[in-house]
Amino acid sequence: MTTHLQGKNVLVVGASSGIGLELATQLHRSGAWVYTVSRTANSQLAAVSAHHQTADITQPLALTGLPDVLHGLVYCPGSINLKPFHRLTETDFKADFEVNVMGAVRTLQAAYPLLKRSNSAGVVLFSTVAATMGMSYHAGIATAKGAIEGLAKSLAAEWAANQIRVNVIAPSLTDTPLATQLLATPEKREASAKRHPLGRIGNAADMANAAIFLLSPQSGWITGQILHIDGGMSSVKML
Repeated sequence: MTTHLQGKNVLVVGASSGIGLELATQLHRSGAWVYTVSRTANSQLAAVSAHHQTADITQPLALTGLPDVLHGLVYCPGSINLKPFHRLTETDFKADFEVNVMGAVRTLQAAYPLLKRSNSAGVVLFSTVAATMGMSYHAGIATAKGAIEGLAKSLAAEWAANQIRVNVIAPSLTDTPLATQLLATPEKREASAKRHPLGRIGNAADMANAAIFLLSPQSGWITGQILHIDGGMSSVKML
């Protein structure tokens, strides 16, 4: 099937599970050349990745095995460390910042020359609905993801001259391995679903679909935006 991303080179960081794995799989099906980076690899990833690099994004990063041009980049790693603010340590804040922000910074700086060569690249980062809504026990992750949103807007302005678009997806709670403990029982799942106006929890495909749109030429006049994929949580109030 011919798609807008067929033959394009796309790097997915954090691709071994959850949203990243779903996105890599969908990109492969669309005919894109998928390059992946994550701390681990698995058979599913091997089946869809043209080249996989095992790396810890909290450490200095040198990207390997990539083509000369990248048409897209998606940074998926995240963290969920929900605690009352008074119980969050400096180490907790730094850990969230390393995974969510500095890992993205390292990746973007390493990939920039390759993105620049495409003259039409799309970059997608991930935030959270908690960065704008104000949710209890989310101080650590909301701080880090708020930084991601600021980074994306700054880069959208700075990289526009090179026709590199930078956008952010801000999900609500999504059914991925990262959220296993928060969705561990039928009761927890039901309670979470009821908090969303659309009455269900998000899934990895919801986020991957949005990311593919933001990577494609169909979103060619969209940059510097925060796209809330959250079942209406951030914008709709049910009576």
